[in-house]
Amino acid sequence: MKVVIITGSAHKNGTTACLTEQFIKGAEEAGHEIFRFDAASKDVHPCIACEKCHGESPACVFKDDMQELNPHLIEADAVVLVSPIYYYDINAQLKAVIDRFYANDAVLHGGRKAVLMVAMADNNAETARGALASFKGMTKYLEWDIAGTVVGVNCMTAEAIRCTDYPKQAYELGKSL
Repeated sequence: MKVVIITGSAHKNGTTACLTEQFIKGAEEAGHEIFRFDAASKDVHPCIACEKCHGESPACVFKDDMQELNPHLIEADAVVLVSPIYYYDINAQLKAVIDRFYANDAVLHGGRKAVLMVAMADNNAETARGALASFKGMTKYLEWDIAGTVVGVNCMTAEAIRCTDYPKQAYELGKSL
């Protein structure tokens, strides 16, 4: 299975990096092929809904790092979204990438699995409600099957998340795809 992992955090050794590493470990042990795209370190222009991608010569007007991601995204059997929760939703870096799915909308519908993994300092999963609602709405629209979620609460630091069951949940989710 081809698995695309799109991360949003700029912290290379942070909480969501820990979840991502454990997910990858489990997925690779299960024999899956992984492509990782770290949105925070990429040049991704926000979608401006100019509709050029749906015109006579369909292509996005922006020639940025989405050109690296798009072929993998289109071929993916599973898409994993990983984000810190800063303020009640996925972070802006990941959201910019998701908004750019628009250019590939027709070919992205159906036939994929989806995973969402988030981590936050707050001790209440309520803080992730926006991210979960967006994820569920997007997967319903795209007709993707939700393979699982990991919602890490009370995880301000990588050290804090390592003291929880969340990395194991990410590993098991990767292995079970």
